[in-house]
Amino acid sequence: MGILFDDAVIIRQSEKEGEPSVITVNCPDKTGLGSDLCRIILFFGLTVVRTDVSTDGKWCYIVFWVVGKPSTRWSLLKKRLMGACPSCSGISYFRAELQPPRPPDVFLLKFCCHDRRGLLHDVTEVLCELELTIKRVKVSTTPDGKVMDLFFITDTRVLLHTKNRQDDTYDHLKAVLGDAMISCDIQMVGPEIAACSQGPSFLSDAISEDMFNIETLDERPDDCVAFKPPSITMDNSLSPSHTLVQIVCEDHKGLLYDVMRTLKDYNIQISYGRFTTKGKSECEMDLFIMQADGKKIIDPSKQSSLRSRLQMELSRPLRVALISRGPDSELLVANPVEITGNGRPLVFYDITLALKMLDTQSFRVRNCCTTEYDFQKLLMLSTRLSSICRFIRLEWLKAKTMLVLVIEAYSFLHQQNCFGLTLLYFQAEIGRYMIGDREWEVYRVLLDEGDGSSVLKQKIEETVWKMLMSWE
Repeated sequence: MGILFDDAVIIRQSEKEGEPSVITVNCPDKTGLGSDLCRIILFFGLTVVRTDVSTDGKWCYIVFWVVGKPSTRWSLLKKRLMGACPSCSGISYFRAELQPPRPPDVFLLKFCCHDRRGLLHDVTEVLCELELTIKRVKVSTTPDGKVMDLFFITDTRVLLHTKNRQDDTYDHLKAVLGDAMISCDIQMVGPEIAACSQGPSFLSDAISEDMFNIETLDERPDDCVAFKPPSITMDNSLSPSHTLVQIVCEDHKGLLYDVMRTLKDYNIQISYGRFTTKGKSECEMDLFIMQADGKKIIDPSKQSSLRSRLQMELSRPLRVALISRGPDSELLVANPVEITGNGRPLVFYDITLALKMLDTQSFRVRNCCTTEYDFQKLLMLSTRLSSICRFIRLEWLKAKTMLVLVIEAYSFLHQQNCFGLTLLYFQAEIGRYMIGDREWEVYRVLLDEGDGSSVLKQKIEETVWKMLMSWE
């Protein structure tokens, strides 16, 4: 009869702080199971310090040694890991692969509130805690200091169509936003709007060249947003039926997931594997793999293709770039989408947290024109500003929101600190794009970074990269 389904996943929490907890998965096998499990573990923010994998193609046994946090929801983690395991009821192991799951319903979360620092990250954190996956977001700041946020989301728990789940979401947002919340609405959207929520299907040639061209990327040996190339060797002499892949590389958040998803995209099965960390930054992996037909990888071209892909995924699992857009800059972060359509978890969460920590946010216009105090100070400085914007008359200033003026005079106002300008995001989007033969999930945040110096740009890129890739 086999084991009970509830025993497919066993979690033994550590008894001492700093020691790893042990997650044991014992269930029927399926292609890509390791990738699915690693993605869930990454979503829960666990640090994987060691892994053992063993399977005969029908049944697998996987052990993860992980370091959690005091806030880790272990019971929910177990539930999600069990949900990724194939059924233990005795039906065909691979029947699920023949019937792709129904795409999840897409909902539009629309809310308006008064602006403040760190708002976008705080909302993102609430949605992550509620297991609501952000598919696309549109964030806009109005001149009067209000924010209109549009989140296209799906629900891991498949309950967002119910009133209780919607009320719970509202209550969590209200607890974080408090009296700043003006309105909040959640509604299911039709397939037409859901399709539009994926955004345009292309990026500009300049962005594609800068972020995705392999030859261009290889010309940056000292790139601050990349790891050192890993050492990857393949050996067919140690096993009659498997190819041994040995990897030595720098550790990073999601390392095991990056390896597993790459093998999943290549439809390669791991029969035995071991992952260990050495010191604080180096990892070693030994993987005995075979192709879907049960044979080792003999073809040199296939070996070269797999090695190149692994080297790229382990040195640049994500792409981070800050691109100039007139007076502003646009932060772009891109991660490859799995062949099954899954994106990397918590990317937007980490981006917004990094920017919140940097306090790097674009200015809002409202502080220059919406209060009498600001307007009077503007009159006092009009003489100084006239050298910057002689073409602007005072009557025009009274009637307009002065967006053009702020753009022209921003550096002067920043130096004088006249209006207490607050730096905030004013546009953020998530979309999926086909680049070559691969689909990428691209996060775009429009920023203003003050003086726009190259040092500050590098600091933003480094901080976002470290937040995305570091366990700290």
